Amino acid sequence: MMKIGTKSVLFGVHQFLLHPILVALAWWKLYGFPNKIQYWIAFFVHDLGYIGKPNMDGQEGEEHVMLGGEIMANLFGPRWGEFTLYHSRFQAPTNGSGEKMMSRLCVADKFSFCITPDWLYLLQANLSGEIHEYMEKSRIGKYVSMNLSTITQHQWRKNLKEWMQKFVDQNRSSAIYWEDK
Repeated sequence: MMKIGTKSVLFGVHQFLLHPILVALAWWKLYGFPNKIQYWIAFFVHDLGYIGKPNMDGQEGEEHVMLGGEIMANLFGPRWGEFTLYHSRFQAPTNGSGEKMMSRLCVADKFSFCITPDWLYLLQANLSGEIHEYMEKSRIGKYVSMNLSTITQHQWRKNLKEWMQKFVDQNRSSAIYWEDK
């Protein structure tokens, strides 16, 4: 039986062609045209680690960032590995004040959620089945503090888009520019 992470990369919300294009578009809107090949490769490899994962947001799913980080580090060095690895706000290290040091890829990745048409997101999330895990985590899991409605998928998506847009607005300029460290 195909695992949910694989489904997400093949035809779900992390689909291996569409999601990277949406992340690139989000990047362009936030930071300008992505003018280095490293950006484009990072857009395409950052979520490939979901392949074979039994969950999206459990321990295994959170480790998805490792593969993209390794690929980028092997191709372009440790800064680009960190750039890709820290696209996850859960994996990003903290600085001395306890603030998360996310890469700008994290912000663009979250913004891609906001610019994805609702009908497309919900179609992909239902095809892969990952919508059920996300909504369950919103009811009794790590997303409870976000106060997302789980009455309907449409209401959940609307609330999460609002939350993501606030996240993007709050972190757009403070996200670390790892690639120039």
